[in-house]
Amino acid sequence: MSSQTEFLPALAKSIDPATVTPNPAIRKKPLDVKVLAALAQMTGSISPMSLALAVFDWAGHLALAPGKRMDLLSQAYALNQEVWRTASSRSEATEEDEEEKPDRRFADPAWQSGPFKLFCQAFLATEAWWQSATTGIPGVSRHHEHLTSFMARQLLDIFSPGNYLFSNPVVLRRTMETGGGNLAQGWRNFMEDMERRINGRPPVGTENFQVGKNVAVTPGKVVFRNRLVELIQYVPTTDKVYPEPVLIVPAWIMKYYILDLSPHNSLIKYMVDQGYTVFCLSWKNPGEEEANLGMDDYLSMGIDEVLDAIAAIVPDQKVHAAGYCLGGTLLSIANAAMHRDGQDRLASMTLFTAQTDFTEPGELALFIDDSELAMLEAQMRDTGYLTAGQMAGAFQLLNSYDLLWSKMVNEYLLGERSSMNDLMAWNADATRMPALMHAQYLRRLFLNDDLSEGRYPVRGKPVALTDIRTPIYCVATLTDHVAPWRSVYKIHYLTPAEITFVLTKGGHNAGIVSEPGRRNRYYQILERPAGGVYVSPDDWQQQAPRHEGSWWPAWSAWLQARSGTLVKPPALGAPQKGYPVLMDAPGSYVLEK
Repeated sequence: MSSQTEFLPALAKSIDPATVTPNPAIRKKPLDVKVLAALAQMTGSISPMSLALAVFDWAGHLALAPGKRMDLLSQAYALNQEVWRTASSRSEATEEDEEEKPDRRFADPAWQSGPFKLFCQAFLATEAWWQSATTGIPGVSRHHEHLTSFMARQLLDIFSPGNYLFSNPVVLRRTMETGGGNLAQGWRNFMEDMERRINGRPPVGTENFQVGKNVAVTPGKVVFRNRLVELIQYVPTTDKVYPEPVLIVPAWIMKYYILDLSPHNSLIKYMVDQGYTVFCLSWKNPGEEEANLGMDDYLSMGIDEVLDAIAAIVPDQKVHAAGYCLGGTLLSIANAAMHRDGQDRLASMTLFTAQTDFTEPGELALFIDDSELAMLEAQMRDTGYLTAGQMAGAFQLLNSYDLLWSKMVNEYLLGERSSMNDLMAWNADATRMPALMHAQYLRRLFLNDDLSEGRYPVRGKPVALTDIRTPIYCVATLTDHVAPWRSVYKIHYLTPAEITFVLTKGGHNAGIVSEPGRRNRYYQILERPAGGVYVSPDDWQQQAPRHEGSWWPAWSAWLQARSGTLVKPPALGAPQKGYPVLMDAPGSYVLEK
């Protein structure tokens, strides 16, 4: 790709206008694309115009809301009085204080003494006031309200007293105890992190988790490869297996081995040990050569060709297909297309934290509007892909306390390195995304919600989720900020199929990697029969029985009830049909950086 002017016509030529949602960035002049791409580099891919529009919407409507302004003045006075009352009435925590659950940022008892109590109370009061000031204003669009409130929180977080040496009693106490040793160690930690970042090396501790050595070690063979995926078939561990194979489709924004971490928490190993023939996709980490791959390519090469390979290896059997996150969304699209075209290839469909309606996609919606996408598309036109760092930066902003501020305090002020685990190491092993595919799914799914509204095209014709009749097992997680569980729940009114819905404790990743034996885990589960009456998510949460422990055994039992009698395990691959064993798992694509 020698220049922007060469790349744009080539990309535009590769696009079939009948199957691609109109993309404004493609029609822009190369100079416009260059300007937007340069601006994106300076702003971290955040559109200043999008922010300006949100602030103007908020400020303009606030100026037209004298009642709201009067309420804010009253609230400011009341909060100020409360701060001084609580800070000056007593210097030590009382039983009344202990009954109230403290903000976790200021949970240490040291925050309840001296001037530090005033610091944290003033900060929390300011935070509460700005939350009120940026919400509930008549006339402000929902997106702009969320964006303005989010920006206010991010700016306030910078000034949290917990982030600074002289206003954090925990750091001051540690500094006195160690004679400043924590600060010296924190400086060494900071310099080491900077050196790694500059040289493109992963965080400290990730070297202890090596793919194929102590993570992603479930024995298996790569039995199919195209330019987009490798298909891994896992070696059976039981004398007999269920006849219907299980196919796992991870999201293309992650490495597949989140489902095959260490042996003790590998969902893939667990399912193999339960007597299933398990296949899993491993997506290629795309570069410039894959820039013009679109969503139809991900469907044809990532689902259709893979199902052909499985049909050759395990003939005359339907497949239990499971999709994680966007892999589940892709699987839902493929399933709808199969039903539209009269194909009956799936025995069941399982969705892990996968959305099919994107009208309420969670906090990721903050970064998705026309202005943001125009800038992002221009930036991707420069490289041909979305970098792993751009995705990581967006998720870091969404969870800035856990991923940024608390890390800085612990590692740079307290001098304590966070212990690395397999899930954290996997999270640091990020992937890229092709420019065309990423632009298409952001516009079609997140921005336009084409899938739930029957406009999403596959091979030139729209698909409808209402066509799906395959039994569905749908897992959502209680504290998911990527795919909120109420958003995942919307599949109940998108298809009349039988749905078994599971709500489990945890977040987007930790709620799925929830192996049997892990402490403090529980889930709720309830089945809606095919064609059953719709139940609202709040009513569902009240009605669904709660079970302690992992949801994995419940999923295995659900699949068993829809599987045939145990048979002899199939061979690995089918060389006589064109699917020979290519190499050992985990394959080559997962190792690409």
